[in-house]
Order: sequence, then C-alpha cells, then structure tokens
Amino acid sequence: MPVTLEQSARARLITAEGQGPERSVTVTLRYRSADPLALQLAFPAEVTLDGVEVTWAFARTLLGDGLRVPTGTGDVHVWPCGRARTVVELHAPQGMAVLQFDTSALRRFLLRTYALVPAGNEDVEAVVDRALAALFGPDAER
Repeated sequence: MPVTLEQSARARLITAEGQGPERSVTVTLRYRSADPLALQLAFPAEVTLDGVEVTWAFARTLLGDGLRVPTGTGDVHVWPCGRARTVVELHAPQGMAVLQFDTSALRRFLLRTYALVPAGNEDVEAVVDRALAALFGPDAER
C-alpha cells in the first residue's frame, strides 16, 4: 500500500526582482512511496503568482546531493549555504525563486523518506509502468 510522507518546513523565499519582497513561507515537503525517485515541494496559494497551490517535483537524490555540494541542472538547483542552511533555486517561465531552508529540516525529511524506501530499493520498473500507462493508457505494452 502506497504511503505519503508530509512535513512542513519554513523557508525564506527570495523572488526575482520585481516579483515581490523577500518573505518567510511554510512549504510542504512531500514524498510518495508510489513515486519513490521523486519528492515534492508544495507552495501555498498565498505565495504564488496565480494564487493557487504550486507543486514542484524533482529527484530525491538531487536534494540529498545538494545538502553536501552544489548540484542540479535545468529548473532545480540545490546547494549548501554554510553549515546550517540549504538553498533551493527554482526556474520557471514566470520567473525564478530562491528558497533558503534550515538544513536540519531538509535532512530530517530526507531521512524519513529513506526509512520508508531505502536508496537502491526503489521499484523503478513499477514507476516506468505507471508512467507509460498514464501516457498511453492502461493497456500500453512495454
């Protein structure tokens, strides 16, 4: 049976110039055992440009690596900022946002995900099957 982990985390949100002031936000960190390679950051409607909750999904390993060294390509970058902070930078057509988290909160969440689905125990074949079914219908064959 799939399990979903959620944890609230406070972050300092720094938006691109002209998109609003720097502010403190509560983001929901989410991990679903049914999608074991990814995790999600959900932003409440009151801090988004369109006034609706926005969820970003990216590789669980990206967060783990980014706690130690700068990492990421494309739309999501993560890097340590001193010993106590971690930065997550998100790029979208509408702009860019930079979030600064307490590293301990991210590490605690990540450890909970690995307790649920240890690294190397992700059922990648099932994830691919579900993705193919979502794209081509439940009768799609590999």
